[in-house]
Amino acid sequence: MSAKLPRHPVVLAVRPVVEALGATMVAVEDAEAGDLPLRWEGAVLAMVRMAPLHGALDRLIEGVERELGGPLLSLCREDKQRAVRMLDERGAFTLRRAVEDVADAMGVSRITVYNYLNALHR
Repeated sequence: MSAKLPRHPVVLAVRPVVEALGATMVAVEDAEAGDLPLRWEGAVLAMVRMAPLHGALDRLIEGVERELGGPLLSLCREDKQRAVRMLDERGAFTLRRAVEDVADAMGVSRITVYNYLNALHR
């Protein structure tokens, strides 16, 4: 049985940020190797369990889609460029096959995504 998270104000304030990053918060009693402690004034309040790398690009894309208000496929050209910038800032293109997967999600060619990236890095 899992222990409950404390209703500490720091835990309540940080939880939405942790979840937006694709991580989860767990009670100290449920900690596993690799979990990160959330400390406040010397006490460990909870643990942060990072999301596995598997599915990381999908989570990044979903976050950008939420922020831009729709699926990448339905965005206008300007918003697709904005999405590429956001994904680049979040490190998405360091992942293997990211350009191809983002191009597929946008309904554009790989060359288009590379052009958007090149425009950002000029």
